[in-house]
Amino acid sequence: MKEVSVFRLYLLRALYLLVVVGLGIVVWPGVIRHEQWELMEGIVQCMLAAFSALSLLGLRYPLQMLPLLLWEMLWKLIWLSVVALPLWNAGQIDDSTLGVVFECLIVAIFPFCIPWRYVFSHYLKKRSDRWVGGKSGIAG
Repeated sequence: MKEVSVFRLYLLRALYLLVVVGLGIVVWPGVIRHEQWELMEGIVQCMLAAFSALSLLGLRYPLQMLPLLLWEMLWKLIWLSVVALPLWNAGQIDDSTLGVVFECLIVAIFPFCIPWRYVFSHYLKKRSDRWVGGKSGIAG
């Protein structure tokens, strides 16, 4: 497996930085001020805050934090296809949902930044970790 190019690593870092800055501006002020949210809105805001905090690690370790970007891309693609697209096709999309659609469309840049050969080699092709006992070198 060829190494991931420095250019691709910088693309990944730019993507993590976009997340950190974007959510830092939008989400963190509410977290810091302890805004009172409805239950689901609170869950979403806290998950986004955690995502942005973990994205800070992506600036330093872009390849190790790839599963974070894959998760973000996957949930947005699922939501767009299962929730937004049927509403759009039925002509029932409201302004609130349309706003979320536009927020989710940032996922369109993810496939251009992710080193897919690396993902294939390290997450699909690579031998998995053991499922049963054996000597792992870790006491437990």
